[in-house]
Amino acid sequence: MIDCGAIDSTQLETSEVKLYQLYQSYLRGQRGLSENTIRIYLTDLNSFVIYASEKGISFPKMDRSILRGYVTWLATQTRNGQGYSRVSISRKLSALRAFYRFLVQQGLFKANPMPSGRSFRIKMEKALPSFLSHSEVARLIDSPELSDVYGYRDRAILEVLYACGARLSEVAGIDQADVKLNDREILVKGKGAKERWVIFGEPTEQALSEYLHWSRPLLNHGDSSALFLNRYGKRLSQRSIQKLVEKYATKSGIKSGVHPHTLRHTFASHMLEGNADLRVIQLLLGHSSPSTTQVYTHITKQEAKNAYLANHPRSSE
Repeated sequence: MIDCGAIDSTQLETSEVKLYQLYQSYLRGQRGLSENTIRIYLTDLNSFVIYASEKGISFPKMDRSILRGYVTWLATQTRNGQGYSRVSISRKLSALRAFYRFLVQQGLFKANPMPSGRSFRIKMEKALPSFLSHSEVARLIDSPELSDVYGYRDRAILEVLYACGARLSEVAGIDQADVKLNDREILVKGKGAKERWVIFGEPTEQALSEYLHWSRPLLNHGDSSALFLNRYGKRLSQRSIQKLVEKYATKSGIKSGVHPHTLRHTFASHMLEGNADLRVIQLLLGHSSPSTTQVYTHITKQEAKNAYLANHPRSSE
């Protein structure tokens, strides 16, 4: 068998195997991609190899009709019988388009038979962001044990993530000078280097005050300006914050898949449940467009639908 990476060359004609060999050499040599990236590219291409083999299609025969058939096949043919997600299908089409683009560049095809991304766009399904209930948030924030410097630090982090609706990168980037305890405000640096003030309440003020007056001085071995410090007195990384959120979510018995961004979604959802104006939520979240914030209205509608179907006596009639 000829080495074609992730490609099952047994399903290819000899000429097509050579095309894949050329492409593999191009990815490794001229593109300088890592072996893992090349494997991913070729694995995505292998889906089309399998489809073309089943249908008796050779590479030069590619047209829109075959492409539509391939997309339909991807949506139904997987090991679990559920079909590939739209995100996966889009990625596989991009890999196939890049492959044909390479063949055109090599003079092996006159034109790319794959339409551009704009002319053959798969409408991506927007997954509604998940969020926690009020009781789940309370359990999560109460889960750090206030027995050492890390417990006070971690509770302050969880409070800021939820109370302020800040992004993970924003929380990791907070400096001590950015915190105005008396005004209950924090200056955060958002996307595009845009700064904004986020607001917090009494519980977060107390958690921050305890951390700043007792825990942080013990962690600060140098002159770090960062608000949240690690054991070495350096700025706590985004990865470390993400890991501690996951740890406390598991400890408090909350459903899996809880991340720092889950608390941001929870902040917005709970604000909306409390009848906060959507424009206020947009401002606090730092969204540049109201359409980005609009997704949270869909969450509450979906929650209402689920509650109705689960509880109304005539919902199943």
